Amino acid sequence: MKILAFAASNSRNSINKTFVTSVSKYYKEKDDVIDILDLNDYEMPIYSIDRELESGIPQLALDFAAKIDEADFLLISIAEYNGSYNVGYKNIIDWVSRIAGRKTFNGKPVFLLATSPGPMGGTTVLTTAVNRITWDGAEVLDSFSLPQFANNFEVGKGVTSIEHRSKLEAKVRATKRALKEKLLKSV
Repeated sequence: MKILAFAASNSRNSINKTFVTSVSKYYKEKDDVIDILDLNDYEMPIYSIDRELESGIPQLALDFAAKIDEADFLLISIAEYNGSYNVGYKNIIDWVSRIAGRKTFNGKPVFLLATSPGPMGGTTVLTTAVNRITWDGAEVLDSFSLPQFANNFEVGKGVTSIEHRSKLEAKVRATKRALKEKLLKSV
């Protein structure tokens, strides 16, 4: 299985990237490939219809779409900026959505995550993302929010809170079962 994981953030020190990288290890089995993207590698001009008409779709948007298409499963940890998406992520999605003949996520199964320093753990943007990403062609298998990142996560150990780790691991098991069923049906 090819797994594509990324944080919906363009912060170089993104806690969401640290989080999604850690969660991706739950999915690594014998022959699986995990590709962890950095959105900074896909920085493009701010989307506008004028730019699209003048220059077309940037190659980086096509490259990002190809990464989605190559994957069997997506792990995305959504960063929350003032209750909404990070502008870097939103811009990439805006460009990819303009590629003719496709929904942004082309039916891919997704496990959505979020974390933040605060007690809500990015739940505002995660709720928005769960609803929006389905419209953009993703199949949301589940979602999980980790509040107070600094108190509940340690690099090298992952989620340290027993309560949050138990909830996360239950959702990982459920998404893995759903993925296996989906892959069996496609054979």
